[in-house]
Amino acid sequence: MRIHHAGFLATVLCLFLGAVGCQTTAGNTFTYKDMPVSNGTAVAGEGNKIMFKGSPLTLSGNGVRMGDALRDVKVAQNDLSLVNIAETKGVGKVRIISVVPSLDTPVCEQQTHILSERNKGLDKMVELITVSVDTPFAQKRFAGEAKIANVTFLSDYRGGEFGKTHGLFLEGPHILTRAVLVVDKMNIIRFIQISPELTQLPDLEEAFQIARRLITES
Repeated sequence: MRIHHAGFLATVLCLFLGAVGCQTTAGNTFTYKDMPVSNGTAVAGEGNKIMFKGSPLTLSGNGVRMGDALRDVKVAQNDLSLVNIAETKGVGKVRIISVVPSLDTPVCEQQTHILSERNKGLDKMVELITVSVDTPFAQKRFAGEAKIANVTFLSDYRGGEFGKTHGLFLEGPHILTRAVLVVDKMNIIRFIQISPELTQLPDLEEAFQIARRLITES
């Protein structure tokens, strides 16, 4: 029943995002595609808009800004246990939080591989986190098939509380918007980018650079 639910959610999100060939890449090598990277950022929070292929979608929740503290909210780990997003295993270190609508879509898949494989050694110094509304079972399957072991996968499937608490939830399709956050050792958000167009990647390279600078400053 749980596997059926995870598969159904993935199918619905694939159809919504207009994904072609919605699947993870099994094997050792991921084939990167030429995908656009967003310039600028949308604004988190109730009533603000992002675009999906030219059509507006409305964000909901209490938006965060740079300089705000990461807020207390529970998300699910792969074993279904709950953890406070502000108190994950990397608390006290710099953390990069990659937010995606669904891992079973090509843009989200590539975003997660970039986080895991193109961080140039940052994974040894910071915690890399991916948050999505996929079930913990689907996240565990994705990580295994993609052979990603250096990213903490956390699920907001229970009600989108992480998204709503940070103003990153899309109420209509009931998914998270696409974003990346860099959080310093004191749990302060030092960088946030929300892709203005849902089908475009956030600038993870900029997030990596900011994380490196924070490590150097400390």
